[in-house]
Amino acid sequence: MDEAEGSRLGIDASVAHPARRYNYLLGGKDNFAADRESADEFVRQFPTVRLAARENRGMLQRAVRFLAAERGIRQFLDIGTGLPTADNTHEVAQRVAPESRIVYVDNDPLVMTHARALLTSAKQGRTAYLEADLRNPEAILEDARETLDLSRPVGLVLVAVLHFIQGDGAALPLVRRLLEPLAPGSYVIVTHATHAFATPEQLAGYMQRRAEGQYDLWARGRDEIAELFEGLNLEEPGIVPISEWRPEPGAELPPAKHVSILGAVARK
Repeated sequence: MDEAEGSRLGIDASVAHPARRYNYLLGGKDNFAADRESADEFVRQFPTVRLAARENRGMLQRAVRFLAAERGIRQFLDIGTGLPTADNTHEVAQRVAPESRIVYVDNDPLVMTHARALLTSAKQGRTAYLEADLRNPEAILEDARETLDLSRPVGLVLVAVLHFIQGDGAALPLVRRLLEPLAPGSYVIVTHATHAFATPEQLAGYMQRRAEGQYDLWARGRDEIAELFEGLNLEEPGIVPISEWRPEPGAELPPAKHVSILGAVARK
């Protein structure tokens, strides 16, 4: 995709965006030069980042299928949707239950343009799309009510998005504000980049580059990620490297240090 197309859509193509960078790492073509340059820098610093992106996508699909098939969830609020790829949230959920309803949320206009064109619901269900920012949870919930019944359980999907909320302790209040109005029996799916598996030298290098503003990704330690689930009931196997969360039978699991993302599913 070229910058002229970005300009037509009202996008500043000179600034990298996580959704488009993620698209590039997954092999997609919906990205600009700035996104590719940013992703290539991540690859230089963390050579297995493409593996991490694929493993993250795999956990999203397994977790959504688990909630739809084994916990009866028929509504999903997917924040930080990213650009459409294979087996998106509504496709996984509606494969189990065609009547499922899904609201996609992202703050990148390109994501919303593609979502409206490509993410078509089954006839029995519904999909909707909100251009909004995770930092404004009340606005997201208000608009989501047009599609979702918040008096009934909802699957809140926060996959690879909370680590773009910068600052120690900054992610937890947003999670609580999103969960507070959801019905008992609702679930949250979280995946989050972590420095828990870094060597002291790797951690020092990451912290220095982050302080210099080279990274927009705010990796957190295991304890801070665990705080996101306080007061909730974790589903087995708890908070684990994402490749280890209910993997497919016979799957070859990569070393946790090559993925460096923790994930879990928990019930309100």
